[in-house]
Amino acid sequence: MIRYLPVFFALVSLASAADPGKLDVKKLEAGGIEVYRAGQDKPILIFNAPPAGRPYVHPILAPDGKGVLTEFSPSHHKHQTGIYVGILKVNGRDYFHNRDGNYYKRQDDVVAKAGNGASWTVKYDWLDKDKAPVLTETQNWTLADHGSFYLLDLDWSAQAAVDVTAEKYDYGGLFIRMPFTGRSGGEAINSEGKKNGAAEGQRSKWVDIGMPIEGREDWGHIAVLDHKDNPSHPIPWRVDGQLGVGPARSRLGEWKIPKGETARAKYRLVIYTGKTDTERVEQHWKEFTK
Repeated sequence: MIRYLPVFFALVSLASAADPGKLDVKKLEAGGIEVYRAGQDKPILIFNAPPAGRPYVHPILAPDGKGVLTEFSPSHHKHQTGIYVGILKVNGRDYFHNRDGNYYKRQDDVVAKAGNGASWTVKYDWLDKDKAPVLTETQNWTLADHGSFYLLDLDWSAQAAVDVTAEKYDYGGLFIRMPFTGRSGGEAINSEGKKNGAAEGQRSKWVDIGMPIEGREDWGHIAVLDHKDNPSHPIPWRVDGQLGVGPARSRLGEWKIPKGETARAKYRLVIYTGKTDTERVEQHWKEFTK
């Protein structure tokens, strides 16, 4: 039983791989930000932060500008919103399938900065049935644009306002939804070489999701890297039938955050196009965790 999770190190340097491109940030009236390449008028990423509702990343434009790599509320999983964090059975409440103001309340607007890369922070209260805080979630995001690929880092934490218990469940946590169709197919492959259904529930360091994307001839990819210092690493993963993917700590059993203490986790997303490149993803994982 985990009672306290140690504080992790600071966010990775934006210059840890190659020098990222110059980026600009614009605020959204509805809450959140748009991230632009300097001199361009189409955002490469939008972070949505409603005052009452779950925050999420969508859309993400492919690095070459051809096609969108995330999907919002598909017909097969209406509750899923691009890239987001949601946990089931937190003190009996379901923060994965529910995303409205009965469950989430933003504390403050997004604090963002840009330049040689972009970063932003937001805090949300997760609410009980009486709309009192159960915990306060902090999402620290960093985007590095390397031209042909992006690195998107999430440093996530949750400070308990009361004693918190997350029950055992097959999925929940960071989750990625790409625009899958049964006709076009796709593939999720993990660090152990297991694919699609064979990767479901299996422990691994990372999972690469790849699939055809409307508007391009090759595949788009989002590889999700779990940091070696995260609790219970290597974590079991959810890989659903439509290639929705996320690390699922709760598969291992319930976990707790005592009142006043903080749980933390850190992830990196490698966003690229073309053929599946597991060697490249493994190298990114090594750089992320060194």
